[in-house]
Amino acid sequence: MIRQIIVICIAIFSLSAFSQQGTASPYSFYGIGSLKFKGTVENRSMGGISVYLDSIHINLRNPAAYVGKNIEAVPFDNESRPVKFAVAGTASSSTLKSNSGEAEANSSIFDYIAMSVPVGKFGFGFGLLPFTSVGYQLDDINDNDEISNRFRGEGGVNRVFAGFGYQITDKLSAGVDINYNFGNIQNSAIAFAYTPEGELVEFQTREDNRSDLSGLNLNFGLAYKTMISDRLELSATATYAPKSELSSENERSFSTIIVNTTTNFELPINTSEVDLEAQNLRNTKLTLPSRFSIGAGLGKPRSWFVGAEYTLQTTSDFSNPVFTNTVTRYENSSQISLGGFFIPRYDAFSGYFKRVVYRAGFNYSNTGLVIKDQPINEFGISFGLGLPVGNRGLFSNANIGVEYGQRGTTNENLIKENFINFNLSLSLNSRWFRQQKYN
Repeated sequence: MIRQIIVICIAIFSLSAFSQQGTASPYSFYGIGSLKFKGTVENRSMGGISVYLDSIHINLRNPAAYVGKNIEAVPFDNESRPVKFAVAGTASSSTLKSNSGEAEANSSIFDYIAMSVPVGKFGFGFGLLPFTSVGYQLDDINDNDEISNRFRGEGGVNRVFAGFGYQITDKLSAGVDINYNFGNIQNSAIAFAYTPEGELVEFQTREDNRSDLSGLNLNFGLAYKTMISDRLELSATATYAPKSELSSENERSFSTIIVNTTTNFELPINTSEVDLEAQNLRNTKLTLPSRFSIGAGLGKPRSWFVGAEYTLQTTSDFSNPVFTNTVTRYENSSQISLGGFFIPRYDAFSGYFKRVVYRAGFNYSNTGLVIKDQPINEFGISFGLGLPVGNRGLFSNANIGVEYGQRGTTNENLIKENFINFNLSLSLNSRWFRQQKYN
């Protein structure tokens, strides 16, 4: 147990030092940033499905999974289910293409740290994860091949969650997460001015904005599992997160600056704060849309599984009264995910790779973001391995995942992203409530 905690702490400090920027996507310019929370590495390696629930992996998408009784007790000597720990991080590499050229971008982020504790018919979970991330620098080039505007942004929304699940029957469980969202988003815009001769004027104008965000939301979950034959098991899940609001405390200022075109260093000369109070924009509310997902799958316990999941989000309800523009609108978003896993032989005494979990999947989504009447869609395929580590009887593992995908379009001079995500997680199990036996 102590060794596992030490490993987790080392992983946290390593990931914290490594994850300086959560995204490099130009589409994080819109809304409250790019959605970073897409489930555990195990989920993402199977196309993003969260249908499969068991007693040895944390499932952060469905709080009904905290109970952890959806697997036979045989692997745990008919005794206590394990306490589960998980920590993860992601490194991303992207190629950004437009009609005028392309660029490379890299980012990394700490994904989550979480813990789940089963107690009788109850299960409890809590943890920390980034919900959205902002990180972009966009240059608007005019017909003279000159920068007319520069946009930059950073920040994002983090989430602390606590939840519990309850085993209603041997086949049905339910749960709820309470999420506290917090963070800030900072962005700036520079309008470049030129002389009639095409020379950059000495002074430029920069607008700076900052929003500090906070608020609660809920996520409800159901999970059903039953054997439909001697070898086949049916799984079905559903989750629902109602519409909620984030409180936003906003600041805005305008600065006169000098820009060094060689280093891009910006030297402020003077700054003027905007009275947002007079515009009723000092404190505002942001609407977070509701989210509903439903999924089902078939498999042979501890051998293989194939599942599908559909997610609908009322993104058209999103609103941000502080940052609006005429070229962007939101429509309801949806995603379809397919995936599964295969284990050659989970209890093999020889042959390490017989106990490895092999995962794969794909997904397609309409993100709900529409720019210049162009819907921003996303497609991805994923692969992963679950590598056994530690005590065989506890089924701990290190999970490695790779995702390749595309986002956006080059129509209307927009940007298409080709990205590769490398995911790594530790899923560690420990038994706290084991009953001691004496001869």
